Amino acid sequence: MLTSDRKAPSFEGFERRGPSRGTWMRLAAAVAGGLALYVAFPPLGAWWAAPVGIALVLAAVDGRRLRSAFGLGLLVGVAYQWPLLHWTGEYVGAVWLLLLVALTLVVAVPVALMPLVARLPGGPFWVAGVWVAGEAVIERWPFAGFPWAKVAFGQPGGPFASLASLGGAPLVSFAVVLCGAGLWALVGALRPPRQGRVAAVALVAVLLGPVAGLATWPSVTASPPGPTITVAAVQGNVPRAGLDFNAQRRAVLDNHVAQTRRLADDVRAGRTPPPNLVIWPENSSDIDPIRNADAGAEIQAVTDEIGVPVVVGAVLSGTRAADGTIVQGPRNTAIVWMPRTGPAATYTKRHILPFGEYIPLRGVAELVSPLVDRVTDFEPGTGSGVLPAGPARLGVVTCYEVVFDDAVRDAVRGGADLLTVPTNNATFGYSDMTYQQQGMSRLRAIEHDRAVVIAATSGQSAVVAPDGSLVARTGALFTPGLLVETVPLRTTTTLATRLGPAPEWVLAGLGVAAVVAGAVVRRKRA
Repeated sequence: MLTSDRKAPSFEGFERRGPSRGTWMRLAAAVAGGLALYVAFPPLGAWWAAPVGIALVLAAVDGRRLRSAFGLGLLVGVAYQWPLLHWTGEYVGAVWLLLLVALTLVVAVPVALMPLVARLPGGPFWVAGVWVAGEAVIERWPFAGFPWAKVAFGQPGGPFASLASLGGAPLVSFAVVLCGAGLWALVGALRPPRQGRVAAVALVAVLLGPVAGLATWPSVTASPPGPTITVAAVQGNVPRAGLDFNAQRRAVLDNHVAQTRRLADDVRAGRTPPPNLVIWPENSSDIDPIRNADAGAEIQAVTDEIGVPVVVGAVLSGTRAADGTIVQGPRNTAIVWMPRTGPAATYTKRHILPFGEYIPLRGVAELVSPLVDRVTDFEPGTGSGVLPAGPARLGVVTCYEVVFDDAVRDAVRGGADLLTVPTNNATFGYSDMTYQQQGMSRLRAIEHDRAVVIAATSGQSAVVAPDGSLVARTGALFTPGLLVETVPLRTTTTLATRLGPAPEWVLAGLGVAAVVAGAVVRRKRA
């Protein structure tokens, strides 16, 4: 028997172990933080959950290196974006997962950079700047931008909302994230050994946004004298929820005509004040009323009956060459239909919805879901969306466009004294989409000091005052409804309107500069 002095290999110290308790706590904090950001949005509308969510996100990534923080950021992104945006899959099925992947990445990158800047002097301010930089990216990419999940859009009912009149949605997002980052910094500063200076900075970060918002609120709620207009929003409803309504386009048009006739009857009977303007939703006429004589005649007849301009959300047909290739896609257009004279000014939606009005990466998308074949790519329009409509200069921000800062700002700068958001939410079933969009519209009202009229095919239609408060709204989804309200016509401009994109660039620039500074400091320490 041969012997050897060599010892057998030992695996002592290399036992396979699962994640530590601390790792599980970080994973839980990342998921909880993402869910808290979602809970801030309507219909739940717990605005205070957003700063708490940011604090939890920072708790998860505190002290982590880039790769570890990025992995945790992916969890944050999924927990935040999935429940908020799952309704997009109602239209095209599982292909919406391509969108979810892109949006999750856009969340994960700022989260991964947070530990790099959080330990710099004044860390909460740099964390907020990094977040705004991420939202500046999502405003423009992927798919020409999909900024639906901006933190600001969960704040129309909270103390941060009035800051929109000073710096738009970017300033609101900055203030919310600053507050959340301050909460986590305050927790750290109060642990031994206590750091008085850090605690003072953290306390300022926590209080600055809410206090500034509350101080700004009186100027937002002030009601300067001026002209008013009585507007009617018509909610005709669709035959049933989901995509099938597209096969019943005439029924949708007939429903909106019937509701407008009901409005005319109520006016004649004295039950309703006569409107100066009637607004129909997006896709209220999926039949091209310019090319289809029957549809045009039906709209003309009811417009003559009500006796005031009717803004019709219509799909104008595309055109094809002799060989069948598409020369111009269909256009999602708002048409001012005048009594006796017919169609006048028009605006074609310029920010069209990815995976709804066009399919990005169609070849890849077809492999994921056969439902994408239902979608014909729409043609985007141009212009500011300002339409002369009776006594109003109406700024039209069609459905998805309300999420884009430039779409709403361009309309107001172009002279709009009243805003409307005609929307077709029937495509997305009984989802939260309509309530989320209503929250965005409320923030836009504050941002630009304009009343907003939301006309929805199947609900929820609403009228929003310039201070962001809800004047009126329809009831349950997928029911017909009418709203007739008197709203102000405003020509004032807020600081946010005048500054335009400058606050976003400044705040995002601070975030980028902090990342550079944080990288330099880390390299020196290394």
